[in-house]
Amino acid sequence: MRPIALNRKNALFAGSDGGAEHWATIASLIETCKLNGVEPHTYLADVIARIVAGHPQSQIDDLLPWAYRPMPLKAVA
Repeated sequence: MRPIALNRKNALFAGSDGGAEHWATIASLIETCKLNGVEPHTYLADVIARIVAGHPQSQIDDLLPWAYRPMPLKAVA
């Protein structure tokens, strides 16, 4: 992923105020991952999969980048 500084002009074309807010949220998550030594693509894919699988809302803090622990890989038989 390219650094956010290279994407400033692209963010101008978010389409709407809501789109710009969503862009800012995703950009913030990606940069927070980098600061915490977490690979952003793997993090986002895993967190989305966990939410879809029914991760409890009461434990949502466990999914934040600074508290994130990847799920152990399952052995393939």
